Amino acid sequence: MEIVQQILFILLVGLTGRLVARRAGVISKTIRLGRDEDRTDQPERRLAMMLRIAFGQKKMFDKPLIGFLHLAVYLGFILINVEVLEIVIDGIFGTHRVFAPLFGKFYALLISFFEFLAVSVLVACVIFLIRRSIVKVPRLQPARHREMNGWPALDGKLILIFEIVLMIAILSMNAADSVLQARGHAHYPPTGNFLFSQFLKPLFVNINTGSLVVIERFAWWFHIIGIFMFAVYVTYSKHLHIILAFPNTYFAKLVPKGKMDNMPVITNEVRIMLGLEQPQEGAAVPDHFGAKDIQDLSWKNLMDAYSCTECGRCTAACPANITGKKLSPRKIMMDTRDRLEDVGRNMLANNGQFVEDGKQLIGDYILEEEILACTTCNACVQECPVLINPLDIILQLRKYKIMDEAKAPASWNAMFQNLDTNQAPWKFSPGDRLNWTQNLQS
Repeated sequence: MEIVQQILFILLVGLTGRLVARRAGVISKTIRLGRDEDRTDQPERRLAMMLRIAFGQKKMFDKPLIGFLHLAVYLGFILINVEVLEIVIDGIFGTHRVFAPLFGKFYALLISFFEFLAVSVLVACVIFLIRRSIVKVPRLQPARHREMNGWPALDGKLILIFEIVLMIAILSMNAADSVLQARGHAHYPPTGNFLFSQFLKPLFVNINTGSLVVIERFAWWFHIIGIFMFAVYVTYSKHLHIILAFPNTYFAKLVPKGKMDNMPVITNEVRIMLGLEQPQEGAAVPDHFGAKDIQDLSWKNLMDAYSCTECGRCTAACPANITGKKLSPRKIMMDTRDRLEDVGRNMLANNGQFVEDGKQLIGDYILEEEILACTTCNACVQECPVLINPLDIILQLRKYKIMDEAKAPASWNAMFQNLDTNQAPWKFSPGDRLNWTQNLQS
């Protein structure tokens, strides 16, 4: 019977690894569809930023209570995996608590620490679930933000319930294990009591040994299968930020947030018109300006989309959204990710090659009205806890609509014309600019 469990476990590990690797390959390929952009400068500064923002979660602590709760879930996720490593080794080799002889008396203290983390994760997830379902934090509610309708809202709740159940399973497993140790069962070597699961032991003391073994094994299998399911599920969920937050913060822009990227082709044209530069023969002219689909965005823009946590801090701070306009920076990132997902499925169905599907990011996913509402204030960029830049995508989409399709609002066209002829947004000549001073009293 034990050898059958080992074989099943090894098959499960292999299946999980294959599914995760396949999904990681699709995500990697879709990100690499973006245009090249060098983000490898100043590695020391980038590493420090990643450690501070992703590992240290500095921006989460802008809201201290939420920061501490999120830190509890984050540390639990990382450190409890040490216990998962032991479970994996036990599953492959048919052992039980293989690390216990190595750590000796320290083993019970180690597992007690993991249980403390498990309880912290459980409490934090319950609070987060209450905030979503009972307190109803506005930025998380579908009724106020259309991008949260359907799966996004359900996804946020499912993962919390999933983690709560997994933490209960690990505490139940340890409690049943401790009772079986006390009864001298051969498969359960004595390790001592664990800090939190010992309070669950009264639930198991009156159960006969055979049934208790079944309960412990069920909790063991339930926990590890849940972990494997979580590993696969994360790659399809907003919780992919657990992994991508690290590279995403490392490759974030190092220039001031207010600095916008000029287009060299346009800059050269202006310099030529002003006589500051001579035309160059054979100079390349792009097929179009800005971005109409994901292939026109940079790979970092696409990584941003996959890294989005859907927390809504960007949208809550957006002045356009606050005043009732359709723009939601969170929706911009979610729509970009939806387009990436559609492209990924297209590539899977066509032997890894993208076949034109007649769709594009601007128009089919993101509306023109949304990108025109942006004030370029950078509030969304400032608020993001993993340094995502929705504004960069908005500006590139806007460049395409205005420069390639000439679809700027009439008021904008008037301003552009004034800038061209008068070097100012207002419709009067540069020579008349100081006329307003003539009636001032000295």
